[in-house]
Amino acid sequence: QVQLVESGGGLVQAGGSLRVSCAASGRTFSSYAMGWFRQATGKEREFVAAISRSGSNTAYADSKSGRFTISRDNAKNTVYLQMNSLKPEDTALYVCAAIYTARDYYIGVRDWEYKYWGQGTQVTVSS
Repeated sequence: QVQLVESGGGLVQAGGSLRVSCAASGRTFSSYAMGWFRQATGKEREFVAAISRSGSNTAYADSKSGRFTISRDNAKNTVYLQMNSLKPEDTALYVCAAIYTARDYYIGVRDWEYKYWGQGTQVTVSS
C-alpha cells in the first residue's frame, strides 16, 4: 500500500509557472506507475500526465503537451508536475495517483487504472 500527499499548489497569474509535487510513502515507490489528474469545480476528473515506474515513459493529455512536464525522483519517492504558461482554465484540484506494476514501460491514462489516490492540491490561475 502507498499513501500519497500532494503539495505545491497555490495562486498564480496567467502565463506563470508552478510545480506541484506528490510524495509517496513506502519503500517500493519505484514499482509504481504514477499519474496526475485534475478536477475543476463542476467538471469531471480529467487525465493530465503519467509516468512509468522508472520514468522512461511518459504520456500527456493532448492539450497539456508542451506546457506540462511530469517527472519523478525515485530516491525521494516523489513525482512532480511542472506547469508552464498557465491559463485560467488550468484552475483545478490536482491529484496524483499510483498503481503497482511489474512492467517497466506501463503508464495509465485512465483513472480506473489507478488504485491509490492523494487528496490533491489546489491550483488557481488568475487572469
